[in-house]
Amino acid sequence: MTLRWCVLSLALFLAGGAAAQDKKVVEPADNSELNTQAYIQLLRQNIQAKREAILREGMQLDERQGAAFWPIYKDYAAEQQKLGDQKLAIIQEYAKDFLTMNDTAAQKIADQVMALDDQRLALRRKYFDLMKKALPTVLVLRFFQLDQQIQLLLDLQIAANLPIIEEAPPAQP
Repeated sequence: MTLRWCVLSLALFLAGGAAAQDKKVVEPADNSELNTQAYIQLLRQNIQAKREAILREGMQLDERQGAAFWPIYKDYAAEQQKLGDQKLAIIQEYAKDFLTMNDTAAQKIADQVMALDDQRLALRRKYFDLMKKALPTVLVLRFFQLDQQIQLLLDLQIAANLPIIEEAPPAQP
């Protein structure tokens, strides 16, 4: 029951982050990229702290299991953050062009998104195998179940804040 409250609090935290975005003070153009990056870094740190709290609660590892799990998890989280950086780059590209998207740009973004999905799955497979060497498979599956629930909340947060793509106006002869 407490785990559900942790996941719910993460969801509410993320929703609060979206509301905070709406109230952002407009800075000069040369500072906006730095402010965006600082905001993203702060959001990531907060999410990572909440993610670890949820995992600690949900995994219920004993001392020996924790000593085996947490170093592997730290490596997993670092690789996952690199994929998050790639996702951010795709979102920034999308945001730049979504009102005037043409087929070529749409195809490029679609290819990038699908490649990122493939990389996410490959990362999960890699760490599933690594974790199985250190922990019972049931615990590894529990981790990936919790991790997937958290990731779905994060993906929903992102999706809810992305504008729907517009069709580019037809080219004038």
